[in-house]
Amino acid sequence: MRRVLTSVRAWWARRTVQFRTSFVAAAVALVGLALLARISIAFIGWFLLESVDTELRVTAESAAERLATGTPPGPLAGADLRVLDTAGEPVDGRPGPELSPWELNELKAGNGVFDRGGRSLNNGDRPPQRWIGQVVPAPQGQPLLVLAGTGLVGHDNTLGVASALLWTSSVIAAGTVWAATWVVVRRSLRPVQNMRLAATRLPEGERLPVPTARDELRFLAEALNGMLAGRDADTRRLRRFTGDAAHELRNPVASIRAQAEVAVVHPDPELTQDTLADIAAEAQRLSDLVESLLALSRAESIVPESEPVELVAAAQAAADRAMLGGSRPKVQLSTPTGAVVVLAAANEVATVLDNLLSNAARYARALVRLSVLPAGGGWVRLVVDDDGPGIPDEQRARVFDRFHRVEADRARRSGGAGIGLALVAEAVRRRGGTVHAGRSPEGGARIEVRWPAPGAQPSHRA
Repeated sequence: MRRVLTSVRAWWARRTVQFRTSFVAAAVALVGLALLARISIAFIGWFLLESVDTELRVTAESAAERLATGTPPGPLAGADLRVLDTAGEPVDGRPGPELSPWELNELKAGNGVFDRGGRSLNNGDRPPQRWIGQVVPAPQGQPLLVLAGTGLVGHDNTLGVASALLWTSSVIAAGTVWAATWVVVRRSLRPVQNMRLAATRLPEGERLPVPTARDELRFLAEALNGMLAGRDADTRRLRRFTGDAAHELRNPVASIRAQAEVAVVHPDPELTQDTLADIAAEAQRLSDLVESLLALSRAESIVPESEPVELVAAAQAAADRAMLGGSRPKVQLSTPTGAVVVLAAANEVATVLDNLLSNAARYARALVRLSVLPAGGGWVRLVVDDDGPGIPDEQRARVFDRFHRVEADRARRSGGAGIGLALVAEAVRRRGGTVHAGRSPEGGARIEVRWPAPGAQPSHRA
């Protein structure tokens, strides 16, 4: 049984919205019309019997009046009029009727009895009859039961014809509902189809017209326009990324190729070592650039689950990594005594710290200061200062753009690809934080990162 239900559900799920809507509308209409037909047939039958009962009561009352005035039961009795005692025995001289106890009780109560068996109270062959009873006192004081009846010729046939007409009309009406719903749904879905086709053909920058009425079509158009805006933004971002990446990759590749071609055309054993060293340096630069591009791509496409990360311990580990091998400039760490926690991923925090320290160390003269400040106003702050040349005011808003450099030749001299701070900005902003560049008290650059503290509502973002 479960397999059958699963198959039915799968079949139903494969049907179109147009088919399912039409089917449901026709099924509901058929059920409703069938119920109405059933009620109508019952009402017609009741109405026919009520009309007959009204006439039979008049006949029974007339016979009862004649009995009350002394007319004997015998002359009154006939095929459609009988006189019985209250026990059901005939007193009109005719053969006894075949009445069940419940029929006799119904007749004595003044209700009607409908006999479909073809038998009559005078034991003759008749069509189904309707009988009405009335109890009257006889002149002798004994109560008598007067029965008035009539044959219901054509009653069943009338009900059968009416039933057939009503059921046929119900089926035809349900079919009409099916066809009308099919057409209406098809026409209703046509704007959706047109909207879908228009969305696939719209050029970049254009949007779908939004209907005036606040209905589902308007909401769909707004949703599609939002999707188109996201598509255009992704397209522009991809185009910009591709152009920037191609430009950045072209320089080291061209340098390697040029030096290799010169070495092949003009072989000089004295310059071989210098040429190979330059090629190795450019290859390392190319490798670093590719690794940075891959890291940026992963950062944009994969968002790891957030978890509590202890920022003081992470900052200490990042400072230790930066000082490996006694490298200069010196990294000075300033942290509070207690724990400072942010909600992020451990590798994200490590990426932010490593790139900030690497960027600061690249331009610092002698000192890099890493400061972790506890939550204030709902924010956890991470500040990196250096004593280098700093960042000009007009460049501070753009240093977090990918491949952006303050100086055109800075990457060649320092090994930077202009991606480190872009990675920092991407990692911080997707956790709801902010990152800003400013001037350090040491005279160089200051990069300040703010993360929302766990469970706190930041009072502002600045």
